[in-house]
Amino acid sequence: MKEDEIVNSSPGFSDKTEDPPFYEHKEKRDSALQDPLNDLEGRGPNNLNAVFQNPLAGIPREQLFKNVHEFCSKFDLLDDLETFKKGALVSQNPETATQLPDLNESEREALIREHTHKWHQPWQLYWLAIMCSLAAAVQGMDETVNNGAQAFYLKRFGIENSDNLTGLVVGAPYLACAILGCWLTEPLNRYFARRGTIFISCLIAAIASIWEGVANSWVNLFIARFVLGLGIGSKSTTVPIYAAECSPAPIRGALVMMWQMWTAFGIMLGNIMGVAFMSVGNDLNWRLMLGSTVVLPLIVCAQVYICPESPRWLIQQNKIHKAYVNFKILRPTELQAARDLYYAYVGVELEREINKGKNFFSMFLELFTVPRNRRATLASWIVMFMQQFCGVNVIAYYSTTIFVDSGYSTSSALLASMGTGILNWVFALPAVFTIDTWGRRNLLLFTFPFLAIFLFWAGFSFWIDANDGHKRIAMVTTGMYLFEVFYSPGEGPVPFTYSAEAFPLHVREVGMSWATATTWCFNFILSFTWPHLLTTFKPQGAFGWYAGWCIIGWFLVLLFVPETKALTLEELDQVFSVSTRKHAAYQIRNSIWHFRVWVLRQKLEPLPKFYQGAEHLAEVGDAASK
Repeated sequence: MKEDEIVNSSPGFSDKTEDPPFYEHKEKRDSALQDPLNDLEGRGPNNLNAVFQNPLAGIPREQLFKNVHEFCSKFDLLDDLETFKKGALVSQNPETATQLPDLNESEREALIREHTHKWHQPWQLYWLAIMCSLAAAVQGMDETVNNGAQAFYLKRFGIENSDNLTGLVVGAPYLACAILGCWLTEPLNRYFARRGTIFISCLIAAIASIWEGVANSWVNLFIARFVLGLGIGSKSTTVPIYAAECSPAPIRGALVMMWQMWTAFGIMLGNIMGVAFMSVGNDLNWRLMLGSTVVLPLIVCAQVYICPESPRWLIQQNKIHKAYVNFKILRPTELQAARDLYYAYVGVELEREINKGKNFFSMFLELFTVPRNRRATLASWIVMFMQQFCGVNVIAYYSTTIFVDSGYSTSSALLASMGTGILNWVFALPAVFTIDTWGRRNLLLFTFPFLAIFLFWAGFSFWIDANDGHKRIAMVTTGMYLFEVFYSPGEGPVPFTYSAEAFPLHVREVGMSWATATTWCFNFILSFTWPHLLTTFKPQGAFGWYAGWCIIGWFLVLLFVPETKALTLEELDQVFSVSTRKHAAYQIRNSIWHFRVWVLRQKLEPLPKFYQGAEHLAEVGDAASK
């Protein structure tokens, strides 16, 4: 839907009923031109985010250079003063930056190549992406080795007939994530930084893997898996943030979504381990499956400190010189490093002023009390909630038992489960190229209807007589496989990418903790309740339940989830300044337009683009609500 593309980054996104425009009065405008921090005075908590609509825009050249000189003097960067002046000019108006007479040809070409050759990046950035990918694979493996192992340890501990104990043991890591692991993110990041948090979480995962493998009772196994969740929670929150903060905007979505793609790879590895060790006797099969997850987290622990620390985190800690060094490692040229450092520094200083005297609880409240943050919180909650209630982890955690119920033997069910893991990973690959071109929102709107169709397919296939040859087996397998095909490029990679970029920096860790706690909470609910759903509603009703949620999810995305593709982390403040009412009204009108054009084949005038300034936005919103 091209109507959703952002075509103007002028400060006109604010809804006058909630977030007044940045330069509402001449006095404030003149003050803000001298120092963006001055514009914070007198603003209430509901309209502070408008300050972040590019705080450098409109500052006179002389004043801008004076501010840059003070910045370089303060942080011993005078040797790079001219580079920072150019970087500040580029940040002022990125759309016309290549026309600046101050730039030489090589600098101008570098800015053009950001968009024409967006994958031409320093190798250190890709090394960082590999480390983040392995950290994601750790999580995926932790999730699915249990799929095969439970076919053996439930009998070993005598709990195969207890829906409650089965759901509790299977869901233990996700319970720990929801109630504790995700909320450790903020203090861990504060004291140990991004890399330290990743190291600690992977170390916990390695220890818990060994513990799982030597458990001698279901209680011991439950405790081991609960401890595993402490590592999963902080890791799943921190890695996407780390990737988002280090990545340049044109490929940020693709690099952040590596989290989900390589989680899918880990899911595939977990299923492969189930097949590899299924024939090992003497009660070793399930122990080796669970214990095999110790390898990947140790590799991440060895690799993480070779990667540069997040420059934005370093700026928060006033380690500006080190942040510049790291930006130069992660950007092709010094101009791009200076540009990103100075722009991020101004934003962090604004946020520091806003957050003066605040604690974790007050920042958590801002997720719901500040309109810009509240919209990001709602959108992130929707995509994270639907990542679970689309039903995917029913397949990830219980596919072996589902295949056995459909007619497979245990060994054949493990092989079939491996197929779901392979498809999950293979079909996540296209999202690398579509998430920053087609967009997050469009991927979800396209795939949700297919998820519903194939869940109904898999569930209703259980009405086929089990004695009727291989028909039921074939239909159930096809439905589950096709579900994975459409899950992997849509609801798979989008939620963590979306949540990592939706929140402003000053509440990003708290917001990401909320988002990941949401997904792990409903992950636990799904894993705990699935045995009960099967018992009460049979496979037809259980699969139908999640198919219904996929339909609901399509409407939630349509109305409440704005597009965020290809924008800097700071520019996203503008997107979430649009009121929910106007966004929902426009998207209803937009969907009706597409239905009339593509289904009824009517010839209609194109709709006006959505994000085009306050006056036009008000006009579109009013017209759509008539």
